[in-house]
Amino acid sequence: MINIKLSTDVVNFIEVAEQKALATYCQGEINVIPVSVVRVVDGNIWLHDFFMNKTAKNVCEEPKGALALWSGLERFQIKGKVSYETKGDSFEEATNWVLENFPDRKLRGLLILTPESVYDISTKVVGAGEQVA
Repeated sequence: MINIKLSTDVVNFIEVAEQKALATYCQGEINVIPVSVVRVVDGNIWLHDFFMNKTAKNVCEEPKGALALWSGLERFQIKGKVSYETKGDSFEEATNWVLENFPDRKLRGLLILTPESVYDISTKVVGAGEQVA
């Protein structure tokens, strides 16, 4: 798949979505977890790891994932490659951002989802399930 650019509408939705869940896959097992701190940085989706043991292991072995986001009846699914970082410039930037915005939390790692496709998974008659990017 080819990396895609997220539309402004999708980026804005990521920042305000009430609910978020990340799915990963490894060794025949699907793992889905709720996620809380998500940001879009340079077109990639940063998921901040405070306690993602199995998820971190999964993306290190099978670097793919799907992020589902929803608020009310508006919903998106974003699929792509996922990397896991515990050092480097992105991790340092994320660590500083977390210290400033969530001083009671300690960042263990940073998952970076590079979008390859976006689907509208809203509950509506026309357009539900369609790929939008």
